[in-house]
Amino acid sequence: MATYDLEEQEQIAEVKAWWKQYGNLVTGVVTAAAIGVLGWQGWTYYQGSQAGKASAVYGVLQRAVVDKDSQRVKTASGELLEKFGGTAYAPLGALSAAKVMFDAGDAKTAKLQLLWVVDNGKDGLRDLARLRLAALLVDDKAYDEALKQLDGDVGPAFAVRFLGSRGDVFSAQGKKAEAKGAYLAALAKLDDGDKTGQGKNTLQATQVNAAYREILRLKLDALGESS
Repeated sequence: MATYDLEEQEQIAEVKAWWKQYGNLVTGVVTAAAIGVLGWQGWTYYQGSQAGKASAVYGVLQRAVVDKDSQRVKTASGELLEKFGGTAYAPLGALSAAKVMFDAGDAKTAKLQLLWVVDNGKDGLRDLARLRLAALLVDDKAYDEALKQLDGDVGPAFAVRFLGSRGDVFSAQGKKAEAKGAYLAALAKLDDGDKTGQGKNTLQATQVNAAYREILRLKLDALGESS
């Protein structure tokens, strides 16, 4: 057996004393760190698993969209929202389902799908859902609810459309002055985008903006208020 000199014995004694006082704390910290790492790995695996399953359901939904099978679309979308609402596939599926259900004459389900995206979606998808929901509410003559969807912050990609849609609501209400103001504001924002280079990254974007500008001018003409 090795023989320790006095200095080594004192060091060993100090280590034993320190470990006796703080050993449980160190063990607890190490254990907690290990649990944290395992927990993160488990969560990452769970998220990946959920995304994979959601992707499969989304694939079923898209095939049903192509087949125009509204019942299968409704079922697949319901599964996405109920089981995989936290994945990126859920709002995409709901938007697709909303269009199919509306085309099938089921405006009620279409609105519920859009409302889910409004409540749970993010950024551009949420703005798109607000825009589409407002249009359905105008069809129902629920003008105040439509304007609520068009109020508040909106991303730059949809700012012009939101102004144009506000004009549509006011026009449907017979409020010509308010409708004119909204349409002119939308045209002005389009012009600002042209001056700053926004919306001109692609030929398609330029063509879409040109077409929408013409639509706004036709709506102003319909009000008897040409720009």
